[in-house]
Amino acid sequence: MFRFLTAGESHGRGLVAIIEGVPAGMTLDEDYIARDLARRQGGYGRSARMDIERDRAEILSGVRHGRTIGSPVSLLIWNRDWENWTEVMSISPVEQEIEPLTRLRPGHADLAGAIKYNLADVRPVLERASARETASRVAVGAVARKLLSEFGVEVHSHTVCIGGCRAKRNEPVDWAAVESSPVHCADSVAEKAMLSAIDKAGEAGDSMGGIFEVIASGVPIGLGSHVHWDRRLDGRIAQALMSIHAVKGVEIGAGFAVSELPGSEVHDTIETSAGGQWRHASNRSGGIEGGMSNGEQIIIRAAVKPIPTLAKPLPSADLLTGETVEAHFERSDVCVVPAAGVIGEAMLAIVLAEVVLEKFGGDHIVETLRNYHSYLESTGPGKND
Repeated sequence: MFRFLTAGESHGRGLVAIIEGVPAGMTLDEDYIARDLARRQGGYGRSARMDIERDRAEILSGVRHGRTIGSPVSLLIWNRDWENWTEVMSISPVEQEIEPLTRLRPGHADLAGAIKYNLADVRPVLERASARETASRVAVGAVARKLLSEFGVEVHSHTVCIGGCRAKRNEPVDWAAVESSPVHCADSVAEKAMLSAIDKAGEAGDSMGGIFEVIASGVPIGLGSHVHWDRRLDGRIAQALMSIHAVKGVEIGAGFAVSELPGSEVHDTIETSAGGQWRHASNRSGGIEGGMSNGEQIIIRAAVKPIPTLAKPLPSADLLTGETVEAHFERSDVCVVPAAGVIGEAMLAIVLAEVVLEKFGGDHIVETLRNYHSYLESTGPGKND
């Protein structure tokens, strides 16, 4: 079973991830993981924190001579900004008096976290609730991506909308254009409008949200299951995407649009290809039917709210006095939609890695691939018992 845990605070010494269930024999190195970490740090509208950090995950265990060995893979990402926070985030008690942070930020975890954990200072909540934690997830997602590549599965993302500026849909998506775009968008006209919207928000001390789309191709039929609620692939993906900071909505395939259409215009008719494989005439289901992958591309969209930490703070309240104050401002992005898409890729890759290993098993990648290829040979029309 592929599973992971992360630990670490935004301005602590570093971030840690431990991954269990990676089969032995899979090639893996730090450079491969670093590519996705660099992509997460990119995107127009990011904060000055991205100029400080140069994220790179050190592999501490689970890999020998460039190949996984079946034991847990542990990763460490150092926070370069730690040197500016050694007193505030010291593990040990300090003599210096540290002023508590009590000005609450609307839209953040500050109030609920302080009440839940009985804290008179929201710093501990801010530190762990920060989206800095997603660097760990992207590193884990890169390991999952490497595993999926063994099965011919690819995961990409692109920006669909920022601040109401929506990209035109072109098939297939030009992924090279996406990667070269500062807003992760293949539509050059929409890109200009998105950049302008971000600039205007930044000048006003505001922030800007949007929508990203994640697409997984090469996914075989039958991952996930219809038999229990918590094994349904769409439910697991939705939870994973909703767990990303600032994501407030997730849709699969045509999503909310299907509520306005008759069934005859929603459901994807089933066909067979010239090569004798199952296929669908359309993909409004987004590659998932009945809680299982159906062989088509898995297509997910997520709505990202504007970042709640604003350069021009909103009115708020003080945690200890209840008095009206300006919300705390430390440092913030103006727009994170392109970066959120990279995190979305990681979370989708993680879920797909989970269900691939559930379906095909194996302690060594050769065994897993043998099971996978045997399964594929039994999935064509007329091959069921």
